[in-house]
Amino acid sequence: MIELLRTRRSIRKYTEQKIEPEKLEILKEAVLRSPSSKAINPWKFIFIDDREMIQKLKSFKPTGTAPLETAPLAVVFCADETVNDAWVEDCSIAAIILQLTAHSLGLGSCWIHVHYRMYSETVTSEKYIQDLLSIPAYFRVLCAISAGYPAKPAKGRPFEDLQFEKIRINKF
Repeated sequence: MIELLRTRRSIRKYTEQKIEPEKLEILKEAVLRSPSSKAINPWKFIFIDDREMIQKLKSFKPTGTAPLETAPLAVVFCADETVNDAWVEDCSIAAIILQLTAHSLGLGSCWIHVHYRMYSETVTSEKYIQDLLSIPAYFRVLCAISAGYPAKPAKGRPFEDLQFEKIRINKF
């Protein structure tokens, strides 16, 4: 696990290579194995591999969606807020598990934030995605994860660059 953490980076450009069906199945299994508060599993995971739909999805906010431009896969993380008030945490855990699993399979990924972002001055990014993907209003959208084969290799963050000053022992 530590080697995955040492080498994982956000990938924003992908090759045109499709993700193999067996790897897609592993990614699906990974998110379904994610822990959730009280084991409620309030989520739905929308796997999108249709290029046209990914391009429409990319429009959910004015900036920060460039990884979707070349991604052969996007996964939208949403959850029913009426069954679990910890839906943000549950979706966050599932999203990083997907990212780490993708990395373990030789894929790259990037978190693209939706929650509290705006599509326009009057329409939220969440509402745009709900309408685009036919998601019920009571299902909240946290993020989308782009995934695919990295266009170029990325190196992990060097140990020397870790911010050890952020660590506190026994008190702040």
